[in-house]
Amino acid sequence: MENTRPSIPLRYRALLKSCRNLVTREDARLVREAFRAAIVDKSREEIHRLLDEAMIVTSEIGLGRTSVVCALLHRATVPPDEHQTRALFGDKVARIMNGLQNISRVYATRQVVDSENFRNLLLGFAEDVRVQLVFLAEKLHELRLADNLERDEQERLAREANYIYIPFTHKLGLYNIKSEMEDRALRLSDPHLYNTIAGKLQGTKDARERYIAAFIAPIVEEMERRGIKFKTKYRTKTVASILNKMRKTQVEFEEIYDIFAVRFILETAGTEEKADCWRAYSIVTDKYTPNPRRLRDWISVPKSNGYESLQTTVLGPENRWVEVQIRTERMDEIAEKGFAAHWRYKGGSGDKSIENWLSELREILESRDVNAMDLLDDIKINVQDKEVHVFTPAGDLKTLPAGATLLDFAYAIHSAVGARCIGGKVNNEKRNETLRYVLKNGDQVTILTANTQQPSADWLNIAVTSKARNKIRQFLSENSHALAATGRETLLRRFKNWKIELTDEIIRRLQQHYKYKFAVDFYQAVAEGKHDLIDIKEFVNRGNEEEKPPPAPRREVDVTPAAETGDVLLIDRAVDNVAYKFARCCNPVFGDKITGFVSIGEGIKIHREHCKNVIDLRRRYPYRIVNASWTSEEGTTSYQTILKVSGRENANMMTRVSEAIAKDSRIILRGLAVNSSEGSFDGEITVLVPNTEHLSQLISRLKRVPGVTRVSRRDSVTDS
Repeated sequence: MENTRPSIPLRYRALLKSCRNLVTREDARLVREAFRAAIVDKSREEIHRLLDEAMIVTSEIGLGRTSVVCALLHRATVPPDEHQTRALFGDKVARIMNGLQNISRVYATRQVVDSENFRNLLLGFAEDVRVQLVFLAEKLHELRLADNLERDEQERLAREANYIYIPFTHKLGLYNIKSEMEDRALRLSDPHLYNTIAGKLQGTKDARERYIAAFIAPIVEEMERRGIKFKTKYRTKTVASILNKMRKTQVEFEEIYDIFAVRFILETAGTEEKADCWRAYSIVTDKYTPNPRRLRDWISVPKSNGYESLQTTVLGPENRWVEVQIRTERMDEIAEKGFAAHWRYKGGSGDKSIENWLSELREILESRDVNAMDLLDDIKINVQDKEVHVFTPAGDLKTLPAGATLLDFAYAIHSAVGARCIGGKVNNEKRNETLRYVLKNGDQVTILTANTQQPSADWLNIAVTSKARNKIRQFLSENSHALAATGRETLLRRFKNWKIELTDEIIRRLQQHYKYKFAVDFYQAVAEGKHDLIDIKEFVNRGNEEEKPPPAPRREVDVTPAAETGDVLLIDRAVDNVAYKFARCCNPVFGDKITGFVSIGEGIKIHREHCKNVIDLRRRYPYRIVNASWTSEEGTTSYQTILKVSGRENANMMTRVSEAIAKDSRIILRGLAVNSSEGSFDGEITVLVPNTEHLSQLISRLKRVPGVTRVSRRDSVTDS
């Protein structure tokens, strides 16, 4: 295999030629520096693979210098750290590299479809659209080499392709790559079925080509007579798309007649594009009868991924239906290369719809209340082929996935409009439509709102778009916490009036009696009036009379719940009759936002506000959460915290790390544990620090140590 390939220097020069915006010596120098860094400690075969991936980025996706530099650097054995990347290659490369490295860390866990890992994967995608494009180039290359993998690895790769890669190629308009990925994933997951359909396609190839030649002959003759410059292509449906159609229509392969499409690509540009496409359309429909229900005008209103084309189905010779696509050279490149072609034609500005999608993706990911797997399901729903184009009363166009409802349209206008939506008027009809109304192409919709309206759980069965579903989930989560607090306060007041102590045991009994898994659900039900308070009182009194429990033990901590009084527990001051400890799970440091939890026998445990354990405790025992804050006086106490550090291994690394810590006399090194393997290392550093300001300064110093690529608090929800 090695002998049949061009030499590495020849392939490198071919890469430079394929890179669209490589125009100056400085451009070439940056690519050369990236290539040199990438091939260190690489075998010839690995270098060829590196060039294969880079060529996909440039020649098949159509990206330029910045992206190819990132594709090369990302595959380096030890990529440069963020500081070095920014200094050598600039801010854009550093930003894209950060996203690619975040993705690499997700894949290192080998649990990509894990909820939190998938959120991190999407965070990398949201960094810059070129992160996705470079990533997809790498995955396409991996699929092309999948024959060399073990069977379980092939099946894993096919699952990930169907679950993650293919939906994103569709969203980005990468038709060619999407089609190839679909076929390769099918061949890996079900090779027998793939080979059966592929064999039938090959067996009918000659007859198909003869038919196409006869079909296009009269059209070609007429277009040449009128002086229209054009090219003709035809494509056969992929094996995967044929299989999907067989399953959808419940027919055999032999019963599918539209397994190919003929494409007329016009050599025209500028203001004449649309008019020339319609002229070509009239020639086609003069020669063959069109199916009026199959006309698709994506020239006047392009798809959300930028796709433009006139598409129709006509009745050809032998009474066979033939799909015909008419587009210009510009439209054809955008149809096949999607976002990257927009990037080229719009001078590097990309496509507004994609940028809007990335912004929406970032906004969704900022909400910790949204499960990442729910988000993936939403994304898969929203990248289907069919779309509807709907107008506001002012004539503004909104493009939504097919099946979107009036509620989705309201959220597309604005989140506040969606939250207050009660229905709407469609096409100026007198009668009002409900939230469940399914939008149709060309609808003009006026949204009706009411200040008293608010989202409900049932709305998740109505909304289709990611934006709407995310906003509904956010509201329900926030509303649930608020209702639970209200329910808890209601019980506290009533129990106080009844002169009954509201203990953990009573709450546990009430949960069991009313069949609630968590206390917070019971409190929410109380706030919503689902249970009569007199019934609750009678149940509690019956239990007290029957059981006669022993006297309650003396509580070490006597703190009135914050939900009732609003009291704030102060730390680092003498607090009478209150014992507290810092939770080891999250190691709070002076300056962190903190929360107290009244534990049994250990006083108040102080957690960081976003500690994962606190999130669970708040759900299970909201009545034992107390407000806590630091005093304005820092004092002389030091606080233990643990830092995670990773990077590439080099000489004197630990010495440099120790020196960075020693630069601050108020920081004490308590422990240092490091593991190294194959030129990289990861470790944990235990330190005592006076406050978060000194801790942030330490993290910044450690990040500047040569070879260190990542520093974070071990107990962080997100990196520091």
